[in-house]
Amino acid sequence: MPIHWYALKSHPHKEDLCFRQAEARGFEVFYPCIRVQPVNPRSHTIRPYFPGYLFVHADLEETGISVFQWMPYATGLVAFGGEPASVPEHLIVAIRQRVKEISAAGGELYEGLKPGDSIVIQGGPFEGYAAIFDMKIPGSERVRVLLKMLNDRALRIELPSGQIARRPKSDKK
Repeated sequence: MPIHWYALKSHPHKEDLCFRQAEARGFEVFYPCIRVQPVNPRSHTIRPYFPGYLFVHADLEETGISVFQWMPYATGLVAFGGEPASVPEHLIVAIRQRVKEISAAGGELYEGLKPGDSIVIQGGPFEGYAAIFDMKIPGSERVRVLLKMLNDRALRIELPSGQIARRPKSDKK
């Protein structure tokens, strides 16, 4: 059996420890993390892109599945019908690229925002405008904000998440 990528499930909030365990056993491990700007300054600023998961490159015929089931901080490989599901190489490449893009943009800026929070738009045609955070759009790297127009009506617009930032408290009017 050739070497494939597999998704390894970790115990909650133990991805880093699981990563170290897999690496110590000689596996090539991909643990995608992104920088976030949390509300609480004491909170972690680096978070897993896929909480509870990381990827290992392994030949399961050679290593066996039980290595991952009994590895400290891991609960085993993601499987369907009892058969470990391999992750296509092109998907790993795409995830690496996306994590790199997020890092280049300065990380996820909407982390910790709740609907109703004041934000400022930092890019695109609405740059410099104040708005209200509405929601992160599921399955994408976009957010929806409410932009107040001249007639006091709120216009819903969708933006890339990298174009918004929390509005400083001293800046609120």
